[in-house]
Amino acid sequence: MVFGSSPPATLIAWSSNLLAVEASDLTVPALVGALILIGIALVVFFVFASYFGIWVQSWLTGAGVGIGDLIGMTFRKVNARSIVRSKIMAVQAGLDDPAMTSEALEAHYLAGGNVQQVVRAVIAAKKAKTISLTFREAAAIDLAGRDVLESVKTSVYPKVIDCPPRGSVKPSLDAVAKDGIQLKVRARVTVRANLQQLIGGATEETIIARVGEGIVSAIGSADSHAAVLENPDVISKAVLAKRLDSQTAFEIVSIDIADIDVGANIGARLMADQAEADTQVARARAEGKRAAAAAEEKEMEAKVEESRAALVMAQASVPEAMSEAFRTGKLHILDYYKLQNVSADTEMRKSIASTGQSRNSSDRKNA
Repeated sequence: MVFGSSPPATLIAWSSNLLAVEASDLTVPALVGALILIGIALVVFFVFASYFGIWVQSWLTGAGVGIGDLIGMTFRKVNARSIVRSKIMAVQAGLDDPAMTSEALEAHYLAGGNVQQVVRAVIAAKKAKTISLTFREAAAIDLAGRDVLESVKTSVYPKVIDCPPRGSVKPSLDAVAKDGIQLKVRARVTVRANLQQLIGGATEETIIARVGEGIVSAIGSADSHAAVLENPDVISKAVLAKRLDSQTAFEIVSIDIADIDVGANIGARLMADQAEADTQVARARAEGKRAAAAAEEKEMEAKVEESRAALVMAQASVPEAMSEAFRTGKLHILDYYKLQNVSADTEMRKSIASTGQSRNSSDRKNA
């Protein structure tokens, strides 16, 4: 082999020289063996050419990934360059996690994870010096569907969440103090990612909902809206005291009241609505009583007519009884005339009394 020429040219020249030998000098087994050696040489050359550069990088950086490992990755359908670069990043960053082996990186890749993202997250956590994150934890977070690198960044640099969020239906949180005055509040929540609870922990929506509930509760327990306006930090203190970040993927750093406005007098409006409702109820009850009185009046009128009918029937039976009394001799003619005179006197007294009442009423009108 001539070192000055390229490997493909050398192989071609060697193959040409081998084939140029007279056929009489070669046996069939020797020819087959030569062809096999040529095929093996070509395969070794192409494998060496494919992985030589990345193997040199691994060897120079001490990543510890050999040619055999690279060939095995090819057969296992693993992106060898991604694995080697990730291992090189880990070694260069000084990660001493024994769980971060090339086999573990391959397993994570085959499981559908982002190997380089996980390694970058572990490196970022180590550089922060305040975050404890192992490769296994980062891999589990990545396989759970979370952006592990973004979570580490959020843990280092706290994130600000608007409450209510931007673009929501209501631009503010509305709450009513005990004096009935409505307050419109907008808050900003500063959170830090909690890597230990990132798997299975609640997301930002839960934080926003809990903070909103805490703000409404704090305002509702205030004696007056003026007290809240004078000292808005009572809301923040009351909300932070409830540990709203429990079982969530975040740790609440602070809750700041960004804006607070006075709304409508909800108490007065409710009292007015209640008074109107009471008026409607009283009217309904009065109408019911009036209807009951009218029905009772009609019932009494019916009873009066019934009594008049009974009186007419009784008066109709008087002549018949008198005739019966005449026939039996129990009533004489003189008694009958006396009865008639008494009836006539009664009618005359009634007529005189009615005439006197009409005169008195006319005199009063004239007076």
